[in-house]
Amino acid sequence: MKYLILTKHIHLTFIAFMLIVCFSSCNKDGSSDFLDREYNLVWSDEFEGQYGDLPDSSKWTYDLGTGNDGWGNSELQTYRDLPENVSLDGLGNLVITAMNEAFGGSPYTSGRVKTQGLFTTKYGRVEANIKIPFGPGIWPAFWMLGSNIDEVSWPQCGEIDILEARGQAPSIMYGSLHGPGYSAGAAVTEAYNLGNDRFDSDFHIYAVEWGEDYIDFFVDDVLYNQVTSDDVAGEWVYNNSFFMVLNVAVGGGFAGFPTTGTPFPQRMLVDYVRVYNEI
Repeated sequence: MKYLILTKHIHLTFIAFMLIVCFSSCNKDGSSDFLDREYNLVWSDEFEGQYGDLPDSSKWTYDLGTGNDGWGNSELQTYRDLPENVSLDGLGNLVITAMNEAFGGSPYTSGRVKTQGLFTTKYGRVEANIKIPFGPGIWPAFWMLGSNIDEVSWPQCGEIDILEARGQAPSIMYGSLHGPGYSAGAAVTEAYNLGNDRFDSDFHIYAVEWGEDYIDFFVDDVLYNQVTSDDVAGEWVYNNSFFMVLNVAVGGGFAGFPTTGTPFPQRMLVDYVRVYNEI
């Protein structure tokens, strides 16, 4: 698979840029070459099923409870495994719905599904086609955690955020790495801006390509950030297996908090999740 590499570190004249678009692409170090990786599909969920069905229990399980039950972030929702919050729409999508509904001591409900204990992957390409929700205080995410989290805890296990967005800024999304010495506000983070378009107006493909000493971040097959083991302030903890997570948080330190103008319910639609190994 070939991708055009565009980074903030390269400054080109218009003519040079056009030549690069036609004949090559630019890495962080200024070298020009195409990424040419071939992949084999090893796992997927296309979310085919009847309206109201829960996601496939052989592929997905749940985090349940309030935002302070082990993951903090000052989130305001209770995560549930009910069809109102997590279900198929009968059109080939998983729908995660955040609702303005008091439950379990929280003013909101939502859903958080994961492949922990069911599927993990190490290296390759991980992607999902997602239409995100919007509104102040809405925090959609597609991400990965090291499968050794119960043994070494976070952030030593590592976290790969393939997609995060603040609902109040629907034209911008973020890809990040959290690890020992570079977590939370010190995470290795890059933003991607759609300019005059919005991520909540249509589906977009969010992906990482991951190897022994690098993780590349993509939106719609545009490479917008490359992180290598030399770029992190602490230990590189991405040579273990990871599981995937999809969720919509309400509130929290990253997205801030809902306002009277935040519309509910808010839905994240996931067309598919696919995992590939490099051939």
